[in-house]
Amino acid sequence: MMLPQEIIAKKCNGQILSESEIGLFVDGLTSTNFNDAQVGAMAMAIFLQGLNKQETVYLTSAMMKSGKVLSWGDVKNAEGLLLNGPIVDKHSTGGVGDKVSFMLAAIVAACGGYVPMISGRGLGHTGGTADKLESIAGFNVQPKLEQFKRIVANLGMAIISQTPELAPADRRLYAIRDVTATVASIPLITASILSKKLAAGLDVLVMDIKVGNGAMMTDLNQARALAQSITTVANDAGVNTQAIITDMNQVLGNTAGNALEIDETVKYLTGEFCEPRLHEVVVSLAKAMLLNSKLAADEDSANFQIDRALASGKAAEIFAKMISALGGPNDLLEKPWQSMNKAEVIIDVLAPCHGYISTMQTRDIGISVVGLGGGRMSNDQIIDHSVGFDRILSIGTHVNKGDILARVHASSKVSAELASNQYIKALKFSDVALAEPKIIYRF
Repeated sequence: MMLPQEIIAKKCNGQILSESEIGLFVDGLTSTNFNDAQVGAMAMAIFLQGLNKQETVYLTSAMMKSGKVLSWGDVKNAEGLLLNGPIVDKHSTGGVGDKVSFMLAAIVAACGGYVPMISGRGLGHTGGTADKLESIAGFNVQPKLEQFKRIVANLGMAIISQTPELAPADRRLYAIRDVTATVASIPLITASILSKKLAAGLDVLVMDIKVGNGAMMTDLNQARALAQSITTVANDAGVNTQAIITDMNQVLGNTAGNALEIDETVKYLTGEFCEPRLHEVVVSLAKAMLLNSKLAADEDSANFQIDRALASGKAAEIFAKMISALGGPNDLLEKPWQSMNKAEVIIDVLAPCHGYISTMQTRDIGISVVGLGGGRMSNDQIIDHSVGFDRILSIGTHVNKGDILARVHASSKVSAELASNQYIKALKFSDVALAEPKIIYRF
């Protein structure tokens, strides 16, 4: 049997790994035969040298099989009936202010789909869906799999984090990638996403590939390469998969930070506030999920169902019931801040000049959220869910000097002022209005 350092050296030298060698690496992730330093070295070797398609398939398959693989054919709801709809999910490559999963899962569930969403934690400057849910007092992101399946069967959706049973190899690799600057690797992203999604027993997957200065993929060619990699591997594995490329050249929605994004989700689902760019992304992904899963015959039907799910309050009701079923409060929609912590200090970020907001360095804003305590600098760091930014103005907005660009939520006045200065430095202003970045890029 090869030693870990031999496998690492082979990939460092740009050689092709066999199925058995990749299997030994994945086994080492779960058995700890590869220590953290060796896992980090292997991740860096893959980051620098890449994997070919077959190596990526081997890594994805081995990580999927490192734990349980769910099946839904015999699952029954509370009435004792077998599920009568498709198992469908969405995954985003991550961005700043990306709270799409919450709205999307609720909408698709309201339209008859079953959404068993296995979500991730923050990676680098991007926020994690599981971290956001943990803003809510009592919410359990790691229930037993039987409870998870029961909630999906009864409500149509549940969002949890990786449990010890599902793709445990990826769980360890994911955490180490976060703190070793090896996040933006197409083979590692592909294997990480699909090992979890294939383990969830999906019929349909829609990928939201983020592109821009706040995404892991900073240019369109990179994003298309990742979309091609994921759709090729997933479709070959028998999961009907479509990728949609969406913009991450500015914060999505008007909040960035865990509890703040849950609050924006509640406002969106209840109709209190709907940021247009966020809504366009949600609708585009929801349409793809409904069409690919045959829940809608055409775009008009999909649009009608999405509008009805939101206007009727059904999507909001399903989301609220999911929160309660996983240990959260019964009244999140009515009193979101009763079950989430508010920041100690809130200050306004003031415009330094007159003009139109012309560009936003979104990654820098994400890093500011991490610096406030809203993300991790080490994989064992405890997150402050209360911190971040809200009331964020979008690119193209005209401001006068002294107008409020956003608000900082922080644990101290010093950290709030530092974040405010960082936020201002992340923006540029123009004397003339510029076109906003495109929102949806077709793949």
